[in-house]
Amino acid sequence: MKNKNIILYLLGLILFASCQDMYTPADENTRQEDAMKLESDYANGLLMYGYSSLPYMNSTQTDIATDDAVTNQLGSSLLNLATGTWAADANPSPINQWDGCLGGIQYVNKFLSIVEEVGWTPSSKAKQKMFIDRLKGESFAIRAILYLSLLQAHGGYANDGELYGAPLFTKPLDAGTNFNMARATFSECMDQIFLDCDSAMILLPMDYVNIDSTAQITNEEYKKLGAEFAGYNSVFGAVSKNRISGRIAQAVKAQAALLAASPAFREKSNVTSAQAAKLCADVIKNCESKKALDLFDPLGHLDWYSSTYKQSIDGNLPEVLWRNDRSKDNSQEKEQFPPSLFGNGRVNPSQNLVDAFPMNNGLPITDPESGYDPQNPYANRDMRLSNTVIYNGMKFKTGNILTGVGMAYGSNENPQFDDNLQFGSRSTRTGYYLKKLLREDVSANPSSPSPQNHIYARIRYTELFLAFAEAANDAWGPKGDPEGLGITAYDVIKAIRERAGIGKDEFGRPLVGGDKYLDRIQDNKELMTDLIRNERRLELCFENKRFWDLRRWKMPLNGTIQGMKIEKINPQDPDSKLKYTIFNVEDRVFDDSYQCYGPIPKGEVLKWSNLKQNKGWK
Repeated sequence: MKNKNIILYLLGLILFASCQDMYTPADENTRQEDAMKLESDYANGLLMYGYSSLPYMNSTQTDIATDDAVTNQLGSSLLNLATGTWAADANPSPINQWDGCLGGIQYVNKFLSIVEEVGWTPSSKAKQKMFIDRLKGESFAIRAILYLSLLQAHGGYANDGELYGAPLFTKPLDAGTNFNMARATFSECMDQIFLDCDSAMILLPMDYVNIDSTAQITNEEYKKLGAEFAGYNSVFGAVSKNRISGRIAQAVKAQAALLAASPAFREKSNVTSAQAAKLCADVIKNCESKKALDLFDPLGHLDWYSSTYKQSIDGNLPEVLWRNDRSKDNSQEKEQFPPSLFGNGRVNPSQNLVDAFPMNNGLPITDPESGYDPQNPYANRDMRLSNTVIYNGMKFKTGNILTGVGMAYGSNENPQFDDNLQFGSRSTRTGYYLKKLLREDVSANPSSPSPQNHIYARIRYTELFLAFAEAANDAWGPKGDPEGLGITAYDVIKAIRERAGIGKDEFGRPLVGGDKYLDRIQDNKELMTDLIRNERRLELCFENKRFWDLRRWKMPLNGTIQGMKIEKINPQDPDSKLKYTIFNVEDRVFDDSYQCYGPIPKGEVLKWSNLKQNKGWK
């Protein structure tokens, strides 16, 4: 928990700060809380603090601490973490979620304690009730997300053998609170997450859409209070889009179940893979059509984050359930573009990740029948590779990016080597630059910048389909469907790989034998597990998923990160053939005996005797 004095200070800000002169003494200490009940905008600020505490990121961050990438920013705290400095008193954000999430929960709890006393629309009983319901629903869902983040980042086994989560509190803390709180068990935290998600789904519409007539209002209480469709739309209509909806709360519940059913937590979480699969199926099956793949977007693997991705007529993205938008921005491109395009090239994809992309016939590059050529390594590969990574010679924006050694662009009189391997502090350390999530129509040139709107996915449908496949395969095998869900793990992986062009040549023509690998392993649960995990790696790379995935799967984070060195065999010959050499870039140092579970901040454990540290952390 936070230091008691800090918590009291925050409470003081919440309860006593206002737009009035802060130096004017209050007549009594409850005046400002009373003001919140009278000023809806003031009260809504508490909920907005809860929203701002959500741990979603708008850039690639945690992937540089995995086998997917390194960074050329050598002072990075995440690079230090990945190379051996991770400790309970050296746990950088966003790996450390402790203070931020617990602080957000305090704000949400305070909001829930006053929400029914605030005059949201006192002139309309129907709208007042609808606002209270919606805001309570959002609050429950926010609290669920924050507790889920705490479990993901800090859940773990203590020395007593118990699997713990975080301190569990659903009422606002105040001056009379005993702050020496113990951690609740992981399963108790999961029960609260499920309860909050269920409460949110009861109060919120599945989606925020406008209705056309009062007859479409189905809530009997709203109708008795005189609700009309215009008032309903002002609360539950499209105007509220991108606030938390019932469908988002449903997806959060499924995400939580997948975490709890994962190898790192399943023994004591009281959540099974079968439960997780059914919860995921509830989200990905459109309730109206009952088609198992109805919400599967055939273009979901492409640039849903760019201007070329097609939005539906109401502005929804078929691939993205929940998103954050940033208008007229080029900060990510300035960070990630190659130096020749005025970028810093910060995230450098690894050879390890590149090698994880199969050939277009579906076979891993390590398979002797795959057709992989080490001296022509990017030919006939899964097309997702070229959508994700910039490799040597690839055209990006207006020119080709040269990542080899001694490969110049520009004039003979003024050759440039900026993008070459390890050429400078902004060049790539691995031979690759990031392509995914970047917009080519953005300019990072400081003399002629061209910012554009950006979409950052918080929850993608592809993630939910992959979550279902993972849980369903674990529970019932690749083709099992004992619950009659109408979809199997095999169905999902087949659809994802077909969408990616596996089994087709570069012109979209079917290859002889189709997807050779999926057909080979379709009845093998263990090999399907490996394939599902690899598909999740490819589909969700650079979206801050893999660090948490590796740990919940109890897979090693140790290992050597590799890159690709490309040189001309004859440097004097402009038409010389190229030589491709894999080399070691960086060793990763993690202790697999305990670091699949993150630490409780050391300062908190020292302050609070009831707060047990996870096993292995000092």
